[in-house]
Amino acid sequence: MAQKPNPLNSITISGPIPAHLARAVIEETLRSAILDGRLPCGTALRQQDLADLFGVSRMPVREALRQLEAQSLLHVVAHKGAVVAPLIEGDATETYALRILLECEALRLSIPLLDEADFAEAASHIDHLETETDYAEIGRLNRLFHMALYRKAPNRRLLTLIENGLWEEERFLRFNLGSMGLGKLTQEDHRELLRIAQARDIDQGVAKLTHHLNRAVEVITRYLNSIESQGKTSTN
Repeated sequence: MAQKPNPLNSITISGPIPAHLARAVIEETLRSAILDGRLPCGTALRQQDLADLFGVSRMPVREALRQLEAQSLLHVVAHKGAVVAPLIEGDATETYALRILLECEALRLSIPLLDEADFAEAASHIDHLETETDYAEIGRLNRLFHMALYRKAPNRRLLTLIENGLWEEERFLRFNLGSMGLGKLTQEDHRELLRIAQARDIDQGVAKLTHHLNRAVEVITRYLNSIESQGKTSTN
């Protein structure tokens, strides 16, 4: 009987990792492998296996796994340890309702503090999104665009929660965008949101962001419902 491939074999480590960088290197390496699918949903990540792979003790591994769990990329499951999470958690409507609250607050706090460099960076991400066809890169650029507008919010904990949600969305888009039948992704919402932020119109910015995220949840919910319907049809 053929031995089942070990997903950890897809991860290459080049040279020893300095002790003071171990946690960050492990976290970033595993995050990249989860986001690009080398570590699929349901993959169990055992601390000792990871410690052996990275050539470190279990302490930085444990810390890295804790960070990835906070980013909704892992779950801790009884008798299995850390397991790569599903592509989207629970009810998409509830997930986006929470994102709207958090992101609107960050935008409200950030707009007065944004400068021309922030606006130029956000505009650059939009320009790249207009021509990008790689779904992985589209998800990454979308995350970077939103964080460019939120990042001046002085509440660091709020920004951490928001970025965790954007990581989850990036991973979902990477593997589902091609199947969602959206055609070319226009950037009208993003350009309008940037224009409003440049005008320092906080109320209009919050209203536009709310509309933008509500449209996203409608598309994703419709797509997930269609998958569920197809699954029920195939089993009947």
